[in-house]
Amino acid sequence: MTQGNTEKPGRRLKEWLFPPEHIQLVALGIRLRAALSVAMLSIYRLVVVALAAASGFTGVHLLEFCPSAGPDCHSDDETASTSRSSQHAVKSRWNGTGSELIQDLDQFRVSCKKLLEAFPIDEVSGNLVHTVKNCIFSKSIPTPLKEPLSLAAVSKDVIEGILDLDVADLNLSHTDTGATSLVTGQVSWVMVEHISLVSIPTGREKYGNCSLKGSGKTPYSRSGDGRAVIRSSVREFLCSEAMHFLGVPTSRAASLIVSEEPVFRDKFYNGNVKTERGAVVLRLAKSWFRIGSLEILSQSGETDLLRKLLNFVIDEHFPYISSNDPDKYLMFYSTVVNETAHLIGQWMSVGFAHGVCNTDNFSLLSITIDYGPFGFMESYNPNFIPNTSDDEGRYRIGAQADVGLFNLEKLLSALSPVFTHQQQEEAKIILKGFVNIYQTRIHQIFKAKLGLLGEEEGDSYLIPFLLQASLLQSQFNCIMMEDTESDFTMTFRQLSEAFTPAATQQELHTDVGS
Repeated sequence: MTQGNTEKPGRRLKEWLFPPEHIQLVALGIRLRAALSVAMLSIYRLVVVALAAASGFTGVHLLEFCPSAGPDCHSDDETASTSRSSQHAVKSRWNGTGSELIQDLDQFRVSCKKLLEAFPIDEVSGNLVHTVKNCIFSKSIPTPLKEPLSLAAVSKDVIEGILDLDVADLNLSHTDTGATSLVTGQVSWVMVEHISLVSIPTGREKYGNCSLKGSGKTPYSRSGDGRAVIRSSVREFLCSEAMHFLGVPTSRAASLIVSEEPVFRDKFYNGNVKTERGAVVLRLAKSWFRIGSLEILSQSGETDLLRKLLNFVIDEHFPYISSNDPDKYLMFYSTVVNETAHLIGQWMSVGFAHGVCNTDNFSLLSITIDYGPFGFMESYNPNFIPNTSDDEGRYRIGAQADVGLFNLEKLLSALSPVFTHQQQEEAKIILKGFVNIYQTRIHQIFKAKLGLLGEEEGDSYLIPFLLQASLLQSQFNCIMMEDTESDFTMTFRQLSEAFTPAATQQELHTDVGS
């Protein structure tokens, strides 16, 4: 820190977390259609100075920022920004990956122009619900939450490991007089400003796209209020982090902010509306584009925009696919089919039921997103349904692979305008391979869970015998876990201890805090 500057890093960070009220936060949202829902959901990131992307009925505002060193960044006053950075040098701390933690936010500035230059924006600004045509994004302004507010939780792994923020400077107990700016979502705007697609070291996962869930109404909100409640927000915060550490591809949760503002919800959809407290979750993902992002463009005949969006997604997230390859869209589809099968296999391996597997909840990058009425299966039951409004059991845990196949069929249909006839036929063949890919992945995962090494005759029968006959399309008179309603998690845990020395068992229990 230069002589004469007595500002403390903590104070400096707090000022950025709660910036002046005159800073306006604008939001951009992308159109999207769900195959199993009439909803149009805005999903994706974006940005210019204080631009944030917006979502529909769930009330999501998304943002992306880049560091001052980024090639896609610009500033109206680069000289001033540079000099400010030099005036606020502080003692360095480091995260577990060797990256320096950020205590001086002046070393970052906005913004990335790539998306703004690549896609058209809705001419109608504001939060008015309306039909959006011939563009990708809409501008809206996040709706303020009412005070008092509090920063209820942060994920240290995300804050320090991905955003490179110094979590020691974050006040987890309460906000101060700057809370008014937090209400407008600007706290997450600033936090997102730390995200650097350029500065993330090679080998670290890229979570360059952030969303604010519960930040208010957008042009895609239908009759919803765009709010989130504490109950669902806490669930998403905890589950997304748990899934990450279970090794399942997922979005991440950085922070949870709660308010006293009343939000009205019919929790069980039975006409019994109750008042709950509002909340906002800051989420991160590699991308928030979904199958529905392509569907709405295809179904509305906006083929040029469809092709632009596909090209952007492929260039950003599928670098091994050449932009000049005439089969690039076919290669993209093949990858999504394969990785979706793998993702659902991983869901099944931990007993996870998503609850709402619409195409607007299926990521093009095959990561778990939008944690709503999800659940983890306790007693083994292939008909387990966590969603209380799913009366027909469409999204029961045992049907997730079937629903995944259905969604991939919808993706194939959405891609038909950019496929040649031959590519369309090849894509159908690729889709037929989904079941085999899924079954192979399930077989691999559960062999590992059972500790079966190599390939032995009878392995292919042992797993469905233990679980359920339909899992690998086999038939048995006795299905152990389903018949006995065994606890899904504890069955494998106890099997792992069956032939393990007592001393080692004790070490295992100690390691997991049992």
